[in-house]
Amino acid sequence: MSRRPGPVAIGPRGLLVALFGSSMIGKTGIMGMHGFFRRFAVPPSRRPRRSRERRGWSVLSPRSVAGQVFLLQLAVVVLLVAVTAALLVVQARRQATEAARTEVLTAGEAFANAPGIVAALDSPDPAAVLQPRTQEIRKRSGLDTLVVINTDGTRYTHPDPDQIGRKFIGTIGPSLAGRVTIENARGPVRPGGEANVVQSVVPIFRPDGSVAGMVSPSVTVADVNEKVERQLPVLFGAAGGALVLAAGGSALVSRRLRRQTRGLGPLEMTRMYEHHDAVLHSVREGVLIVGDGRLLLANDEARRLLDLPPDAEQRQVTDLGLAPGTADLLASGRRVTDEVHLAGDRLLAVNVRPVDRRGGGPAGSVATLRDTTELRALAGRAEVARERLQLLYDAGVRIGTTLDVVRTAEELAEVAVPLFADFVTVELLEAVPRGEEPDAASAEMRRTALRGIHDDPPLLPVGELFRIASGSPVTGGRPGDVTGRVAGGRAVLVPDLAASDGWRAHNPEPAERILDYGIHSLISVPLRARGVVLGTADFWRSENEPFEQEDLSFAEELAARAAVSIDNARRYTREHTMAVTLQRSLLPHVLPEQSALEVAHRYQPARAGVGGVGGDWYDIIPLPGARVALVVGDVVGHGLHASATMGRLRTAVHNFSTLDLSPDELLGRLDELVTRIDDGEAAQDETRQVDGSAAAQGEAQRITGATCLYAIYDPVTGRCAIARAGHPGPAVVYPDGSVQYPEVPVSPPLGLGGGLPFETAELDLPAGSRLVLYTDGLIEDRHRDLDTGLELLRTALAGAAGRTPEETCRAVLDAVLPAHPSDDVALLVARTRLLGPDRVADWDVPSDPAAVSRVRADALRQLESWGLDRIAYATELVISELVTNAIRYGAEPIRLRLLHDRDSLICEVADGSSTSPHLRRAKTTDEGGRGLLLVARFTQRWGTRYTARGKVIWTEQSLHNGTAEPDGDAGDILLDQWSDTEL
Repeated sequence: MSRRPGPVAIGPRGLLVALFGSSMIGKTGIMGMHGFFRRFAVPPSRRPRRSRERRGWSVLSPRSVAGQVFLLQLAVVVLLVAVTAALLVVQARRQATEAARTEVLTAGEAFANAPGIVAALDSPDPAAVLQPRTQEIRKRSGLDTLVVINTDGTRYTHPDPDQIGRKFIGTIGPSLAGRVTIENARGPVRPGGEANVVQSVVPIFRPDGSVAGMVSPSVTVADVNEKVERQLPVLFGAAGGALVLAAGGSALVSRRLRRQTRGLGPLEMTRMYEHHDAVLHSVREGVLIVGDGRLLLANDEARRLLDLPPDAEQRQVTDLGLAPGTADLLASGRRVTDEVHLAGDRLLAVNVRPVDRRGGGPAGSVATLRDTTELRALAGRAEVARERLQLLYDAGVRIGTTLDVVRTAEELAEVAVPLFADFVTVELLEAVPRGEEPDAASAEMRRTALRGIHDDPPLLPVGELFRIASGSPVTGGRPGDVTGRVAGGRAVLVPDLAASDGWRAHNPEPAERILDYGIHSLISVPLRARGVVLGTADFWRSENEPFEQEDLSFAEELAARAAVSIDNARRYTREHTMAVTLQRSLLPHVLPEQSALEVAHRYQPARAGVGGVGGDWYDIIPLPGARVALVVGDVVGHGLHASATMGRLRTAVHNFSTLDLSPDELLGRLDELVTRIDDGEAAQDETRQVDGSAAAQGEAQRITGATCLYAIYDPVTGRCAIARAGHPGPAVVYPDGSVQYPEVPVSPPLGLGGGLPFETAELDLPAGSRLVLYTDGLIEDRHRDLDTGLELLRTALAGAAGRTPEETCRAVLDAVLPAHPSDDVALLVARTRLLGPDRVADWDVPSDPAAVSRVRADALRQLESWGLDRIAYATELVISELVTNAIRYGAEPIRLRLLHDRDSLICEVADGSSTSPHLRRAKTTDEGGRGLLLVARFTQRWGTRYTARGKVIWTEQSLHNGTAEPDGDAGDILLDQWSDTEL
């Protein structure tokens, strides 16, 4: 039982009255103890007297709590006023500057486009014409200056006449290039004065687009102080009101505190002491008062925390059996905050504050003690939880950045090491990396990812394939019933691998190596998505604490997030594989035989997870007359729809090419086809909307956005006709090695032209030239612009005169193709050949039936010179029929041409009529109509193509298939066209 001092001589125990009169730690805290210690721990005879005159101003004294609060509020109000005033100034200046920029830009554009300005600039004396005009405009518009400048930067006008003829102060370079400049500058505004202005420089264009001069209006930036001064009285008034309220509140608080600690009789003080004494000893925070190295006061909590003896008070702190560090701290009275000290098995947070001696009180200090052992453990658990939440957030950001299965598994391992596990391995069922649906009964898995804090763990390496069988050991030390766990989708926690007999028994040698390495704990979690197990993720620890039960739920959450990303990547891989398969199946596998061009081609699909398979395609189509058509196209979008759309367009181009149309006509028909298809899809969308189904699916099936380039090369003339619809133009490498991008008129993409005609460009290509056709994925990339890609292509093609088309393809892809292409690439390189003059023969045919025999004889002599006697009879018959039909039914001029190609003889008869013959079966009473039957019988192919001046009937006879001469004479062949009954 502690003793209580009398009401006059107040010792250390009397401090409690003052201490809890200010609500002790709950209100004033440890700083409140200092003044009360100094006030009540001293006999009344030594207390300093305070006159009544000092009570008035002591309310706001810096030594009082109210005064300190008032000073803090004063500092806050002053800071807010200063910040607000600064923001007002900045806002006003910004608004004035923005208004000035808008004003000078509008004025400059209006003046530059005013009628008669260009004529005035081109007049003999522009200054005389423009000076009065600009001054009148400047005064009416409120501008400070309106200066007209020539292209050399010399002023024609200015408010100060002395400035006319001098150089303009400002930036005119961009305006000479046709751009508008707005800038802040300092220059002469009026006679005899300069100012900071906002000015614009606007080019004045002639009708031909050249810059005739420039106009520069300027406005002086207005002073914003006036705007701020109008708002400062309100600001200062509010601040003054706040200060008055703060002073009044501080005075009330101070008066309340005086009332709580003064004017009380002995009885009231005793009751307050008893109350505060009970509170002091019931709080869960230790309180110590030390003076001159002696312990003056210790509450019950302090005695418990420090295990103090019953007679600890009035003894030296160093004699109480405390830890040396704690005892030295309490004896020194050094100021500390939450310094942790060990007291037995407890961690104590110690706060020490020296007593304020400015009032003449004794030296001493006040210390508080808090038991932070449980708090530290709780804080540790909270920190772990925070780290886990952060790790889950990082997993959501870092896992699944690509649509690649292997990379997603690697990202899971990278996220978990080292924050959660020391080593992480990921195994996937064999079908998953291929994009296939995993089979629950599959027993094959492949290690896909391995990450750890060291590079030499005794675990299976990446890429190893192994079978999982019930009751069989699993290389790498996996838990026992792996098959059951994978099939059931259950996670397994093995906190101590050394104590797990079943785990060690399945594969003793790898298990011993793992344990010898130091790995001691394991969590194995199935990767499960949409109810299907894709594989497992194993988390191993060697240097951290063993896994606990709460770690298992975290590992399951981490694996669940990764499994969703892996499944998305698997499904994308499946679609990508299907799209690649479809794309490659729709592209030409073997190029058709032809002698006009030597062709090499490449198709490079975009990497899975970046862009995917698109709709790029190419084609080579032989045409009559030894000509060849080259086609390159691109369908906007990726995936199966783009590949299917590409197949539709490629088929359409093949069908249209059989009509032997010019490039512009073929693209026109292809554009009409795409438009019809899109209109049909739009009608289906409307039907789906009426039926309540999603229209977006129908929208996705449209072809709008496809591009195409179509070229026809003629080896006889060496000319190439090209037309394009929204597609990149070709590159031409000439025999001397020079590279050019010829100008080919560009038209809108297919389906977007609105019926506009397409244009054709014709190029002369010498023998040995290389015509390079490509899609935009080769030259365009998100990390570089189009000009850079074209320059890289030019560099790769330079000096390609000695390369074959195959070598050119390899060189172009190596030099130009982006590292990670986001779009697929189609490349076509064709080296031109010419049909020599000795392989071409032509004759002008008079419109006279008697000329047929002469032309036929000339043709036979030409065939003899070519060594084609064995097909002379059939050729003679074909020429007779075609020339006769041209004389009888056609129009002049009539011309016969024979082409001796590498493996065929081509016969062409051209006339000025657009009427095309057609094959039909003649009636028994018809005297004609059977000539084309003979032509079709003796030739491999025949047809008609139209030209700008008529048509051409052509035939093609093979030189190597053994059908040069017919079996039997022409009469027998004609008789075979009728049956015996008809005859």
